[in-house]
Amino acid sequence: MAKFKVEEIAQIVGGMLNKVEDAEVSMIAPPLLADANTLALAFEEEEIENLAKTKAKAALVPLGVSYDRLTTIEVERPRLAMMKLLTLFYEEPKVNDGVHPTAVIDPTAQLGEGVKIGPNVVVAANAKIGAKTRILANCYIGENVELGDNCFLHSGINIGARVKVGKDCIFHNGVSLGADGFSFVTENPDNIEQARQGKELEEKTEQVIFKIPSLGSVVIGNNVEIGANTTIDRGTIENTTIGDNTKIDDLVMIGHNCRIGKGCLIVSQVGIAGSCVIEDRVVIAGQAGFADHLRIGSDSIVAAKAGVSKSFPAKSIIVGIPAVPKKEFIKKLKTIKDAGELIAKFRKYEPLLKGFLEDTED
Repeated sequence: MAKFKVEEIAQIVGGMLNKVEDAEVSMIAPPLLADANTLALAFEEEEIENLAKTKAKAALVPLGVSYDRLTTIEVERPRLAMMKLLTLFYEEPKVNDGVHPTAVIDPTAQLGEGVKIGPNVVVAANAKIGAKTRILANCYIGENVELGDNCFLHSGINIGARVKVGKDCIFHNGVSLGADGFSFVTENPDNIEQARQGKELEEKTEQVIFKIPSLGSVVIGNNVEIGANTTIDRGTIENTTIGDNTKIDDLVMIGHNCRIGKGCLIVSQVGIAGSCVIEDRVVIAGQAGFADHLRIGSDSIVAAKAGVSKSFPAKSIIVGIPAVPKKEFIKKLKTIKDAGELIAKFRKYEPLLKGFLEDTED
């Protein structure tokens, strides 16, 4: 296990070292779990207070925090410093060198220099795997798929035909790319079509639901990370696209024909229906849901559990069900609060009002 002197750590994170004694660290941990060989991470108020009880000799802290008995490294952006440290100590899952003997590689597939492929992986016809890409066990790479250089695929991933992936991408366990979109049509107008047209719903006889084939695929940019069990469907005619540097959490569903911009952050359990456009640097919090054919402008924030049923311009903060701009949401909350106070006052004076009305009738 690698060890680092506090002077080296300070240089790596770009921090200010306040040295009390020499120390070497081989791991990082919260103050109460740290020992003499561990760098304590104390970013929040409770963790900073716990430094008084830590067994660590050194701690990483925000600017302005110091302890007489501890060597501290002060940093302006603690979370950024933590990322650098985790990268320093992180060990990737092991991958066998070359191609595992149980893997099935089509003779027409092309493997770049330094590719590593684990047990039971299937690489279909005409697939291209970029240099230094690593693929763990039980993955399926479909026909004519293109994977860029230096990608890392965890186990159990399915990538459908003609999907294109840029370089430096990370896909976690169970990711599914390029399944058919959820797209169907009936021979005669159904209730969904009538509802969209604002017509009254009628009782319908049973009719056949026809599947609309998906001829498009999925195109993913560079440096994209996709979390476990996330699904991204292929487009109907054009491709579903994910922009460079976008990060997608676990259990996200992105429908057919969607276009996700660059540098977006999409948190767990988000559902985006087909043909939506999410522009650059949009943040979508957990369990938000989107109706189809919407556009969300760049640099917007969508709050957790928002039910988005219309488009929003750039730099919007989107909240609520149905989703509205944050200022409008707060205004509605204030109206509800005011209404509650008015109802309370009415109930207080209701007996007087009734008495007044009775006297008037007499």
